[in-house]
Amino acid sequence: MKTIIVTGGAGFIGGNFVHHLLGKRGLQVVNLDALTYAGNPDTLGTLRDNPRHRFVQGRIQDRALVMNLLETFSPDTIVNFAAESHVDRSIDGPAEFIDTNIGGTFNLLECARTYWQQLSPEEAKAFRFLHVSTDEVYGSLGAEGMFSETTPYAPNSPYAASKAASDHLVRAWHHTYGLPVLTTNCSNNYGPYQFPEKLIPLFIQKALAGEVLPIYGNGSNVRDWLYVEDHCCAIRRVLEGGRPGEVYNIGGNNEMSNLQVVEALCDLLDELAPDSPYRPHSQLKAFVKDRPGHDQRYAIDAGKLERELGWTPKETFETGLRKTVLWYLDNMVWCRRVLDGSYRGERLGQVG
Repeated sequence: MKTIIVTGGAGFIGGNFVHHLLGKRGLQVVNLDALTYAGNPDTLGTLRDNPRHRFVQGRIQDRALVMNLLETFSPDTIVNFAAESHVDRSIDGPAEFIDTNIGGTFNLLECARTYWQQLSPEEAKAFRFLHVSTDEVYGSLGAEGMFSETTPYAPNSPYAASKAASDHLVRAWHHTYGLPVLTTNCSNNYGPYQFPEKLIPLFIQKALAGEVLPIYGNGSNVRDWLYVEDHCCAIRRVLEGGRPGEVYNIGGNNEMSNLQVVEALCDLLDELAPDSPYRPHSQLKAFVKDRPGHDQRYAIDAGKLERELGWTPKETFETGLRKTVLWYLDNMVWCRRVLDGSYRGERLGQVG
């Protein structure tokens, strides 16, 4: 049975990826997560009795723990989702982003290198280290153009800078030591199990509570939106067929302004939550001061992934958003339990 170590597997994308993997036969998942505010054991609730899923609480910075997992479970693959990931939080407290995203990735790479060098030639050839990153490392686009795998890095937030640094480490460990790495840079993800500090789940909760929906600036900032299950399928495809040392951009082909996203969300809530006393939910919109260093536009060119590995997203923004809203409406207990923690939907990322 193939064994995959997934770091950050109780978070949003990592948790969805663990569910995705365990839907396949012949795979065992060792799930390492520190269970910080964004790591939620409830995301893994249906996997609690699955004999092919082993959960371990711990930090990717813990060398002894990571080496013990490698020696105990002899994985074929490591997939690194573990990261501090929220731009606004990185503005308020960048130190944790440097510690986890840079220091943690360094530790994983060193542990992986030590483990990989002890494998048989056949096992070493099959081993993969896949690092999950973001399109934010590329900076901001104007009205035209798209990020490709050769776009120069130009990070504008502490979060983006920390992820850019980790990407460079991964590249260096391949070119210097030969470690068979893969890097994916994705656009904005949305879908089930997303911690409600990100736009879509946060605004679902606020709208249903009749709270103001604060939109940064004039709402014109554009993002490419990627449904999380599409992302999981893309990562699986990169693991199956990606060339070691290569970078693959993953996008949803769904460019939307923040204002368009909020308006589409309000329309869906009007339809799917007809008993809400706050309909039409669009009346809750309010424009607020923009956050510092807010990139104007991201857009991903995922053509390399399609040409080389045959992957394209299945969901449009309309179909993915409907699935997402329905999931949150059907899982309000999960939402309430998450919101019982330290985050209360307050605005983060303000300076001065």
